[in-house]
Amino acid sequence: MTSADDLPDEIVKTLRQAERLEYWNIFWTVTIVAVMGLTMGQSQTMKTAWIEDTLGLVPPIAFLVAARMERRGHRSARFPFGFERVNGLGFFLAAVALAATGALLLWDSVMTLARAEHATVASVHVFGRDIWLGWLMLGAQVYSLIPPLIIGRRELPLAEKLSDKLLHTDALMNKANWLTGAAGLAGIIGLGLGWWWADSVAAAIISLDIISDGVKALRSSTAELIDGAPRALSSPDLSPDAQALGQRLAARYPGATVRLRETGRLIRAEIHGHAGPQAPLDHAEHWPAEEERLWRLAQLSFVPPRREDQARN
Repeated sequence: MTSADDLPDEIVKTLRQAERLEYWNIFWTVTIVAVMGLTMGQSQTMKTAWIEDTLGLVPPIAFLVAARMERRGHRSARFPFGFERVNGLGFFLAAVALAATGALLLWDSVMTLARAEHATVASVHVFGRDIWLGWLMLGAQVYSLIPPLIIGRRELPLAEKLSDKLLHTDALMNKANWLTGAAGLAGIIGLGLGWWWADSVAAAIISLDIISDGVKALRSSTAELIDGAPRALSSPDLSPDAQALGQRLAARYPGATVRLRETGRLIRAEIHGHAGPQAPLDHAEHWPAEEERLWRLAQLSFVPPRREDQARN
């Protein structure tokens, strides 16, 4: 049986790389939050983007805490499985943050449109000259586009290799951040042209995409916490690895009931109604996917039928 602290060297190396990337993610996000806060003004789009960027700190922090606990939280009498599930807990918190961000943005935008609030962009005095604050807002939005775009693209292949839904959710959060920046540019330009509604409409459009990603992540994270079958990385559908594994085990042990669950990145399989082979098990013979992903199969256990069940049959 493997565990989170017995991962292959290649996976450990990838995990360290993801941790370094998340530290950079936190650093750049903090700078973006500061810049957006200084140039927010009365713009609904800027306020929306600032709130989203602030909540965007939740996934990387959760990932770093989970990775640290997994690495240092070895098995003990009180925690016999170590802290494998802490990644799943972090995934749930990140999913809540993502969904809450979208819902909050949509509420603010709809209320602003309903009240027909006409946001104004004033001028500020900088270095002895009056400058339209919209120019500073546009500069801040452009700046807020770049780090999430780069970091989010770098996170996706790492999340795929690690089968890490928490890291993947953070990549979605970065996607939401740069989408907010892109739509925010349109909103601010609309304000400059006198279209008072453009600001809020842009924020509302962004929020719908964020809510969609957040709900998908929330469904997957909830399923993991209640021992549901392993889910895919980017949707609440069943994981292809898990489906193939279930079919392989069902064919290998006919008549038995196969149960699969996920603890963080790892899959645990139980075959109920079968005593299991007498010889030591070879996990590689049971794993249907690529050999380099064999590390995901952490446990393969058998639950033999009870005497009363056999007598009844």
